[in-house]
This record gives sequence, structure tokens and C-alpha cells, in this order.
Amino acid sequence: MTAAPLLSAAPARADVPSADITDVVDLNDLMTLAALPTSGLITVQVHTDGTVSLALPRAEVGQGITTSTAMLIAEEMDVPLDRVRVTLADARPELLFNQLTGGSNTTIATYTPVRVAAAVARERLLQAGAVALGATTAEVRIRAGTVHGPAGRSIGIGDLAERAAVLKPQQVTAELKASAEFTVIGTPRSRVDALEAVTGRKKFAMDLAVPGAAPTMVCRPPTINGKVESVANAAEVRAMPGVTDVVVIASGVAVRARTFGQCVDAVRALRVSWGPGTAKGKSDASVLAGLRVAEPSMGLPPLTPSVEGRFTFHFRSNSALETNCAIADVRPDRAEIWSSLKAPIVAKEAIAAKLGLPLSAVTVHVTEGGGSFGRKLFFDAALEAVEISKKIGKPVKLMWHRADDSRQGRTHPMATSRVRIAYAGGTVLSYKQRHTSVSTDLGHGFGEIVTAFAAKLPVADLAFSEVFFQLSQSMPYDFGANSRLLNETDKSFNTGSMRNVYSPDVTCARELVVDALASRMGKDPYRFRRDFLDDDRSRAVLDKVAEAGDWGRAMPDGTAQGIALHSEYRSASAVLVEIDCRAETVGRQVRDGVTGPRVTKVVLAVDAGLTVNPRGLDAQMMGCAMDGIALALTSSLHLRDGYFLEASWDNYFYTRQWNTPPELKIIIMPDTTGKPGGAGELGVAATMAAVACAYGRATGRMPTSFPINHETLAFEPKPTVPPIPQSPTDGRDHAH
Repeated sequence: MTAAPLLSAAPARADVPSADITDVVDLNDLMTLAALPTSGLITVQVHTDGTVSLALPRAEVGQGITTSTAMLIAEEMDVPLDRVRVTLADARPELLFNQLTGGSNTTIATYTPVRVAAAVARERLLQAGAVALGATTAEVRIRAGTVHGPAGRSIGIGDLAERAAVLKPQQVTAELKASAEFTVIGTPRSRVDALEAVTGRKKFAMDLAVPGAAPTMVCRPPTINGKVESVANAAEVRAMPGVTDVVVIASGVAVRARTFGQCVDAVRALRVSWGPGTAKGKSDASVLAGLRVAEPSMGLPPLTPSVEGRFTFHFRSNSALETNCAIADVRPDRAEIWSSLKAPIVAKEAIAAKLGLPLSAVTVHVTEGGGSFGRKLFFDAALEAVEISKKIGKPVKLMWHRADDSRQGRTHPMATSRVRIAYAGGTVLSYKQRHTSVSTDLGHGFGEIVTAFAAKLPVADLAFSEVFFQLSQSMPYDFGANSRLLNETDKSFNTGSMRNVYSPDVTCARELVVDALASRMGKDPYRFRRDFLDDDRSRAVLDKVAEAGDWGRAMPDGTAQGIALHSEYRSASAVLVEIDCRAETVGRQVRDGVTGPRVTKVVLAVDAGLTVNPRGLDAQMMGCAMDGIALALTSSLHLRDGYFLEASWDNYFYTRQWNTPPELKIIIMPDTTGKPGGAGELGVAATMAAVACAYGRATGRMPTSFPINHETLAFEPKPTVPPIPQSPTDGRDHAH
């Protein structure tokens, strides 16, 4: 049985305009608006075995949306959670803008449509059950997946599936449960895929057994986006054990073999002459110099006192734990692709155009992904797999190496941010921020949405990236005249929408200068923030972390607390951290590692509105805290002579065990809104900013370059030729 679709929208919200555009409309609102017209195409199916399923038009990449979606269905249909199956929908062009995963939007955009579809299915089952039990609909109800009627009679929903089915769409009404009746929504639940994940049975793209699809890898250039000029030994490599094909493609030289080990050997054996890449000769210093030249003017100095800060944020990797990968089977008249994709409609359109095939001849299957960080908004692996499969006429199972992802993958762009806050006495008069960045590639689904709706937004004729920037940034403080501007430059790098996009850098810069202003005014950093907050929810999360983290307690010299706030997408978070910057901590030795200051305590309070699965939100905020610590202290890419030095997770220092806080507390605030807010990335910016502020208080000097340990190169860079490092002889000790 398929439930009738959603046919009506919730009433529009009447926001009161203010000086901050995100008080009126933000990026998440835009995404929800774009998804609404096709939300009626989301349907729930009931099967004869008593299970219920939904093909979710979003990408599960570890954030837990299949679990929260299953909870919505279980709630509205009164079926056990373990009988709900949520899979991922293939690319569906008819959904238009309703199949894009990002911007913390999934739960917001799908919360009502999924519930409506489930409620419609429940009503059809009750009607069919009443007929089967010889009762009226008022006399029957569903409990635990069974329709119960008078005199103790009952019938399972599986037995009603065919009777309740509708042959064509019908206009119906659906009554949703009141929140007071919830027994599933809002209760902590373990992930529906937890057992499969911990037992290794969970299927990712590279686990799929697609007939004929053989392991494939690419020999990539030594510099960013270099091009193949010639291959000296293609025939020799083609004759190596297990190798079936060697072919030049746009991004390098592809090899296909029986095993990935044989692919690695073949890639390392290739002798390729390369042309220069798009970042030829560039380094951290030269890119930073270019950014400084491109920085917009802050205007004339104010006539009143002011505090200012200028900050640098280095390149960072957004490689996921699962390396970039895709399977492709391209035939003369059709193509089939399997990959973890957050913008599958755009991917399908691009693939069809590349192959010269009609959309109907291209099938794109969305697989579950092992992480994303925004990386899977791009589908370069799928495009490469398609190109290779077409050229050799065989199915391929393409996997990038870790070194490929670090050196040729997507990066969070280097940026600078300048902040000026003018004040007089105890009053803040104005806030200015000028954020200058290497261009962020937003040419995926986000771009199409913003382009389609920009004319309807109060953003005049701002450039696309500026529109995105303005709609994704908020100002939680009442700081008088508020002005934020973005300027982007230099398109020679492969960049992307890393988790939280601009917010970690922008918020970190802002919160550091807020700390400096509080100090200048002789105010406590927490109290100062609280006095200038204009939102009760933001004030509540700030108060909560100050209370739970024992703000202001006496601490040894060289250690300190830091506190910061971030709000976005109708949600708010505050973070209190404690950091140890004492010499014995900073100077501790870890083999081939970056140690430096250590965050010893994190207290994070989050108000994301109505929380479907508190356990899932708790896990997301833990991840946000680790992201924020990494961005503040250790994780960055080092650019030298047109390439990044990092070539694996071995030498890219995301938060490691030795820098993980021994004390971590996540506090989920009670819902006061009755509807979900954005949560997927919410804690990253506040954590990064709190760590930076704590570092400044512990050392007595404001940090201005991030991550703080960027200048520490704690590894010997691996060669760029061959592009894949030699596999270790002892994987337990030096696994790449």
C-alpha cells in the first residue's frame, strides 16, 4: 500500500523584520521553501509482512537521519520502530530541489511531510481494518502494528496492506498526533543501523557486488589539478599481474585490476609526464598575501573607541572517513551509478550531459556514506567512474586513495576575517566584519536553490556567494549597526562546503573580539555576552553552560576557561571549555603527532527546538565538539609549491585521543518552539570559538592564526611521485 501524498503546506510564518536578514529568512528557510512544492511525492509503503518502508530523498552519511525518519513513521502509524525500514531514494529529478542533503535541513524539511504520509497510511489502514473487522472507523485503532476492534478482534497491518492500497492519488486530509501524545518522538533511541555498523554488515558503495565491476584507481598529478601530457609505460603497466585496463582520463591515468592492491602497484609503477596545475607555485604565504590584497576596506576609523582583530584561517581538509568512491556501469544506451551523494539530482543531470544520454537512461543509486563533512555534495568520483567505464567499456569500482583525497580532493578554503566593534561607555555602537576567502565552490544543489529564489529575497543584487554567506550567518548580540560582508578570490583550488561552511571562522573571529571588548570594558566575558543577547533561547544556553561548567572557578596559571555562543537556522548553542596551555602539556611528545594545548573539558548546551531523537542529537554534538577542537588547534593542510603536503590521516591532525577532553558534557535544552531547528552542524562554530577564547585567556594573548598549531609540521611529507605512498609493512603500527 502506498499512502496518498501531502497536498497542503503549513501556514507561512510571519517574522518581524530586523536589521539581521536571518531574522527574516535564512538559508535553511530557503531550502525548506524549495522542497515544499514536491513534498507530496514523499510516500510511505505498507508491506504484507507487516513492515513499513520509506525511500528517503536525503543522504544518510552517519548523521542518523534514517533513524529519526523511522521514528517519525513509527510515531504516526503506531508501529514498532524495528518494523520500519528507511532506505535512500535513487535520484528523482521530479523532486526538483527536494533531494539535497545539507545545511542542517533534513529534519526541518521532512518533519511534516513524512508525518503526513505516515498519518495518511494509518488512516487508510484504519478504514480497511474497520471493514475487515465489521466495525466503524471510530471503533478501531492501531496499536503496535495491529488494528484492534470491538470484542477483542484484531488484524495485522500486513494483512491489510493490499486492501488499503490506492490505485491513484487522492486528495485526503490527515490529522497528525499532538505533541502531548508522542511516545516515540523525543525519546532517546539507538540507531536503527547500529548492529549492522558495529558488526561490519552495513553496506557502503565499495561493499556492493555489482556484476563485472572491478577495482579501479587513478594515478593523479603531483600538483593540484595538473594534467597528463604523456604516459611512458602504459603497455608495461597493462601487462602487470591482474591489471585489465590503463586509460588516460581528464584527472589522471586510470587503472583497473582484479584487486585494489594490484591497482596500487600499477599506479605506483606508472611513469607520467604532467603539466602544471591550477595552483602552480602557490604556497600558504602567497595565498595569504593575495587574500590580504583582496580584503575589503573597513572604512574610516570610528570617532569613538573600538576594538579590532584580524585573523587567518588556513586550508583544511573535508575528507570523510570513507574515501571518495563510486561504481559505474556505462553502456552505449544507458548508465547505472552507485555512490553516496548528497545532491544526486544534480549528479544525474551532469552524468547524463557528460554521456550524451537522456535523463531517463541514467540511473543513480544513493548509497549510505561513511561520513561527509560536506564532501559528498560533490560527485567527482561518480563522474570519474562514468568516464572510465565509458572509455574501457566495462563496469568499474572506483576508489580514491587517502592521498588522493588530501591532495586533490575538496578543501575548506583559506580565509581572513577582520572585525571591528565600536563602543562608547557601556554601549556597543556598531559591529563590522569583513571576511575574505579563497572562493568556495557552491556549484552543486545549493547553487541551484539560491539562484532560483534569489530574486525573491531581500538581498538586492548581491553575488551568489554573498547571498549564501548572508543567509547562513546570524548576529546574536544587540551590537547596534551590524555589517558583515564576504569577498571571495582565487578559483584555483578545489574547495567545498565543509561542515558549517563559513560559520566556524566567522564566529571564532567575532567571539575573540567580543572577549577583547569585554576585557576593555572591565567586564566578565560571560556576563558581557549575556547583557547584549537579544534572544531568550541564546541566553538560556549561555546560562546553562556557565552553570554546568562552573564558570569563573579558580584555575592554575596557564589554564583557563573560554565561553562562546553561536546561533543558526532557528537553533542556538553555547560552549564552555577549559584548556591547559602549561609548558608540560604543550611540550608533551607523541610520535609523529601534534600535541600542543589540550582541551580538558567541554560543556555544550544546544537548543535545536523539537528534538526527534535526543540520543542522535547528543552524538552529533559530540562530533561537533571534536570538529571545533580540531579546527582551533591542530587540523590544517600545508600548501607548498602548488600541492598540499598532507597525504593521509596519518599526518592530518583531526582531534586525536591525546587531545580529546577527558570531561565532555552535552546538554539538550527543553523544547520551547514545538518544531525542529537546524542541528547537524550547530556545535562546531561555538566549540572552535570557545577553545580560541580559552587559549587567549590562558596565554594572555589573542590567537590570530588557526589552527593554532599550523606552523608545527610534525611529519615528513610523503612524495608526490608516485602519488600513492608505499603501503606499510606493519599495518598495526603505521597504517595509512
